[in-house]
This record gives sequence, structure tokens and C-alpha cells, in this order.
Amino acid sequence: MKIPFFNYSYEFKKNRKDYLKIFNNIGQRGAFILQSDLKKFEENIAKYLKVKYAIGVANGTDAIWLGLMASGIKENDEIIIPSHTYVATAAAIHMLKAKPILCECKVDGMMDEEDIIKRISKKTKAIMPVQLNGRCCDMDKIKKIAKGYKLKIFEDAAQAFGSKYKNKFAGTFGEFGTISLYPAKLLGCYGDGGILLTNSKKIASSVNQLRDHGRNDKGKVVSWGFNSRLDNLQAAILNYKLKNYKKDILFRRKVANYYNNKLINNKNLQLPPPPSLNKNFDVYQNYEIQAYKRNKLKVYLQRKGIRCLIQWNGDPIHNFSKLGFKNNSLKKTTKYFNNCLMLPMNTSVNFKQLKFICKEINNFYKKY
Repeated sequence: MKIPFFNYSYEFKKNRKDYLKIFNNIGQRGAFILQSDLKKFEENIAKYLKVKYAIGVANGTDAIWLGLMASGIKENDEIIIPSHTYVATAAAIHMLKAKPILCECKVDGMMDEEDIIKRISKKTKAIMPVQLNGRCCDMDKIKKIAKGYKLKIFEDAAQAFGSKYKNKFAGTFGEFGTISLYPAKLLGCYGDGGILLTNSKKIASSVNQLRDHGRNDKGKVVSWGFNSRLDNLQAAILNYKLKNYKKDILFRRKVANYYNNKLINNKNLQLPPPPSLNKNFDVYQNYEIQAYKRNKLKVYLQRKGIRCLIQWNGDPIHNFSKLGFKNNSLKKTTKYFNNCLMLPMNTSVNFKQLKFICKEINNFYKKY
């Protein structure tokens, strides 16, 4: 049985007629940049997440650095981020000549609040929790730290659209939050895309200008800006996909529940938290386990036709010596990356495939 990790064409083939109608409609109207579909998408996202402003930009990385710029981050300012994140989180900070300061992750892969405190200095301006794998950090603890040290909170919620902590959506806790619309993400478009979320009119106004060459709502250039606009065609596609988003999340949670039920008794595995309606509402961008003999397990599963991935190609940020990182003290994160493995988690996987995956994982540990 062949089970891909990503199945990009599945959703298009399933809804091909509807997508061709969207392409035809946009093409007939010649509506490509900053048109009504984008405005509608931004309104839909803001309504869905209960936030005042949602601004579509070219990608999730741009969303971060545009937000940082609009928030007044300057050269040599320090921002604390987890080492367990994609390089984009650190790169967006670096491109403003600010400094990403790395901290540990916990057993669930989320930012370690106790370690945040150890990284705070006189130059620290903000904490940037990464809402990873469709799960929110413990935002009560992070907000308490930020308040105590008078720090701002910015959120990288690239992998967490729709996830909640205490019924509040990821991306809406700080001065701004960002979502990635990359094809592999929970709500993915057919190319690159991103959203910046904020309740600040000042930040929203600044990002609207920055993304469009410094032009205001009357088309006048009033500041230096960039070209980072979410394409109108992508917005139309995303508006369509958003209609079924709640069903997609419900399915992902069912998949996660199935994995947990079938693998919970395997003592060689550390599973992610199961679906819960307590503090966290997880949407499962990824189903990331920690596994004894991880590398051998991955090879075994691949031979059985099951495609698995090690997130970030197995490298947390603190391993990037060529980027100037020399922090080898992040032992928890290093241990996590020695064992982490992502199992197939998407809306195309079926329960026959899930049964096969779980059976083969358990079979591996019987043999080895």
C-alpha cells in the first residue's frame, strides 16, 4: 500500500469543476491584484477568527517581518523564539537586523515558558510563540511573562489556523499574529500566501501600506513600501476552501484520535496530546510523534510504502551554524529532534490506510 505524506492533487481533483469555474470567473473579470475576492477573504478570515483586521500578503514569512516593521522593531532588538520552528521565523527577525534569541521546547514540542525567562535581557522587546502543528502554546503563562517583563507578544501561527487556547484563536493573542497559506498548510492555496492578523488599527494601516509600495487607500504613495500582496485568484480559491474548513478540521481531529487510540499502548512512542476541549482545541496541521529508534522506524515505514517526514529536515534553528547560531545548550530541543517523526495527516488519508500505518508501526517494534 502506498500512502503519500502530501497529496496535493487530491482536493483539486475532488472539486475540479468548482475550481475551473473560479479560474474562469477571475480570468473573465481580469481581477488579479487587490480585487473584491481578496477583500472578501480578509473579511471572512477576520470574522472567523474574531479579530478586527486580517491582511492578505504574499507569504507567511512576509507577514512576520511586515508585522515586526509595523510594530517598531529595530536593529539589535531581541525577540525570543523557540528553536523548534521553521527558519522563516528567525529570518524575518534577522532581515530587520534584529536578533532572534532561541529557547527550548517542551515534550509536546511547544515553547518552554520556563526557558523563556532565562533568555530575557535588557535588549529583549518581545516573545514570539510559534503555534506549532496546529496547537497553541500555554498562552496564560506566556502572557504573564510578557506582562511581568513589559514585553510585546507576536505570534507565528503559520501552522495553527483555527486552533484555540481557552476558546481564543491562535494568532489573536498578541500585537499581531501570522498565518501561512502555503499549499501544505491547513488552509492552503495553490502557491504562496499569508495573512497578518491584528486588533491594532495602527499596525493594520501600516501593513496595508507596506504590502503595496507604501500607498494609502487613495492610491497615494505616503511611505516606503514593498510588493507583498496576496493574489486575488488565490483569495478566491481560499474563500471556496474556507467553506469546508470546519469539516476538514473535524476530520483531522478524527484521524488524530484514531492514531492515539491505536498507538497509545506502544511504550516506544510519545504521542501528541489527544483531541481535547479543555484548554486546547488542536487542529492537527501535523501529527508529530517521538519514537524510539526513529530513523530505523522511518526507513521501515518507507519500505512499506508509508511516507513520513522529520520536520525541518531534522534541524532545529540552533543547529544552523552557518547562520551564526552557536547555542548548543538546548538539550531538550536536541533530544526532541533526535526522536520526532510526522505521520501522514491530511484530508485525503482514509481509515484503511490509517489502520495499515498503525499496524506497521506496532509490527516494527515487535521485530526490533
